Amino acid sequence: MLNVAIKAARAAGAIINRAALDVEAVRVSLKQTNDFVTEVDQNAEAAIIETLLTAYPGHGILAEESGSEHGAKDSELVWIIDPLDGTTNFIHGFPFYCVSIALSVRGKIEQAVVYDPNRNDIYSASKGRGAYVNDRRIRVSKRTRLQESLISTGFPYRPGDKLKPYLNMLGEVMSQCAGVRRPGAAALDLAYVATGNSDGFFETGLQPWDVAAGSLLVTEAGGLIGNFTGEADFMEHGECVAANPRIYGQLVATLGKYSKFAGAGDKATVRQTLRDAAEQTGAESSNSESAAPVAAEKPTLKARKIKAQAGAPDAPF
Repeated sequence: MLNVAIKAARAAGAIINRAALDVEAVRVSLKQTNDFVTEVDQNAEAAIIETLLTAYPGHGILAEESGSEHGAKDSELVWIIDPLDGTTNFIHGFPFYCVSIALSVRGKIEQAVVYDPNRNDIYSASKGRGAYVNDRRIRVSKRTRLQESLISTGFPYRPGDKLKPYLNMLGEVMSQCAGVRRPGAAALDLAYVATGNSDGFFETGLQPWDVAAGSLLVTEAGGLIGNFTGEADFMEHGECVAANPRIYGQLVATLGKYSKFAGAGDKATVRQTLRDAAEQTGAESSNSESAAPVAAEKPTLKARKIKAQAGAPDAPF
């Protein structure tokens, strides 16, 4: 099954790479504000589904663009597909996007493939058999301190996304780690955690096809993945944190209070922090407005020199 998934991912990658040669000719549609779909997404998804169902006609399908329209409706084996994760990157020619395919068996991910068509890298994992990039075994990083870690994330971009809590959360993480990156494709972000290229990842607003394959890569590479409170049941929750075990615990300690599953006390703390930030912003704005006329009334030394050279009277110091 893993070999079939790799075959399907390569077929989709070939479609993506051909389109990337003239990306400006690709037809783009808008699902909602800042959420794009292209004919490449749709063609790549069709190629994946055809490959999988030719080999396994009795399996189910859950795909980003067509949902559960194809495949068996009552199968315990369901392929979870994102044909082009990072569509916004793709249509701008930014080379960070991928194909993501996972097999769920009775709700558990057992096979995973993430294909990076730009670098021709296949990230793959089978439950209990480790994770690989091409033919090389991969492991999560060995860093133990968040202060030394590189963390990746995804920014809110859709209407209704909670931007202010996210910015507060981002600020906390940034102040505690060595650096934060936002490449723009969650499946590939998770693959990078699995290889140790980054030490951790967090994001909200995710769908199962964004994280299904990447989650198995992380766990088979020795990492942990869950929601912001550290619970393993994250796939349907729209929030995800992944890292090596030591960094995972430190990220959960920071992110937990921002989880939809956080306790009432933690949620109250976040609300108060946001109110304080809003009040501080308002105070700074008010101070700057009141300070502006005073600054205008007091001429600079350079202005007084110009007036003196022109013979104009100047106000005393």
